[in-house]
Amino acid sequence: MREKWLLLDQRKLDPAVNMAVDEKLMEWHRAGLIPPVLRFYGWTPAGLSVGYFQRTEGKIDREAVEKHGFRLVRRPTGGQAVLHDDELTYSFVIAENHRCVPKTIKDAHKLISEALLCGLQKLAIDANFAVPEEKMQPGGTAICFEEPSWYEITLDGKKVIGSAQARQEGVLLQHGSIPLHMNAVELFDLFVFENERLKERMLRAFGGKAAGIFDLIGREIPLNEMKEAFQEGFTEIFDVAFEHFSLTDEQWSEIHELAEEKFRRESYLFSR
Repeated sequence: MREKWLLLDQRKLDPAVNMAVDEKLMEWHRAGLIPPVLRFYGWTPAGLSVGYFQRTEGKIDREAVEKHGFRLVRRPTGGQAVLHDDELTYSFVIAENHRCVPKTIKDAHKLISEALLCGLQKLAIDANFAVPEEKMQPGGTAICFEEPSWYEITLDGKKVIGSAQARQEGVLLQHGSIPLHMNAVELFDLFVFENERLKERMLRAFGGKAAGIFDLIGREIPLNEMKEAFQEGFTEIFDVAFEHFSLTDEQWSEIHELAEEKFRRESYLFSR
């Protein structure tokens, strides 16, 4: 009999609440209260998430973020900044010592990417792994989608799924952004550049490196169909079964408390 995991399919939520949900799922799984969880969600308002270790001072234009009506949030995972707007977001929580989890972050990332690729194939989208020959060169921006990392997903040579992973007290969290459409001009407005000429040059270069999935395939796919395909991808790659999961009032109370006490606090947001 297949092991049963949970599927948490959520609507668009506030950026701080989204990060609090992911962190609480880790906590509950660590305590043995829930099995591994695959989660789908969106963002309202749109959020600019920065990596756990990422500097914000001199990198993020806070006034521009506010002008666009976005909200800044710091992720519990590493990596560079991501604008979460017109996208589908996933997260996956599982114990590090689970039989399915490879020992290294890179190998775990590869396995989760295989599940994502499997889902894309079910949608007739012929994507690939990114296997960079070398790390991003100095002089790059603070933008996550500027360069694909190991085993992130590319389509027609452009990055279309960007993911970040953290391991905390025995539990792995990986979450990722799946842009449907991408507004690069709006994205680049949110960062600090030495001058406009450099910004324009970086923006032109970025256009060949990343895109929204719908922009590349020339058609739109219902979100429910996409979620179902990715769920099937995880089902096949990990050989498990999923059952739908809803949060209780008590769990929501814990989430909102964490959002207020941590993810909305400026001392946390601008800690670096």
